[in-house]
Amino acid sequence: MKIRDIMTRSVVTVEMDDKLSLVKEIFDNSKFHHLLVIDGGKLFGVVSDRDLLKAISPNLGTMVVTYRDLATLNKRVHQIMTRKPITLKPDNSISDAAALFNTHRISCIPVVNDEFQPVGIVSWRDLVKTMLPKPEL
Repeated sequence: MKIRDIMTRSVVTVEMDDKLSLVKEIFDNSKFHHLLVIDGGKLFGVVSDRDLLKAISPNLGTMVVTYRDLATLNKRVHQIMTRKPITLKPDNSISDAAALFNTHRISCIPVVNDEFQPVGIVSWRDLVKTMLPKPEL
């Protein structure tokens, strides 16, 4: 089975100079955990919801929030993203993805074309789903 068969094709991207307030808004209103960071249409990094939580103040949304806490939302994506992410091509096998997940401490792998433009994303959960038996109808 190929990566193209299990990848999520509709990826959400942000740009390197976008503010973390935008990243927070996207994560607050979606069910996914990774954003691909692009510049000029090419992949430059990945931001996870965990990266965001580490970068912003834990006082946001509380009664003790300060101006300094709010200012953490003005940081830029390039300040917290993982640079030079490990990637796959659509023709790679799911075994290739499993090996990467097993070797590296990552929770997603961007899928790129020959021009290094993102065309999908694979998470370890996508791999697990391929191993589960199909429900009988």
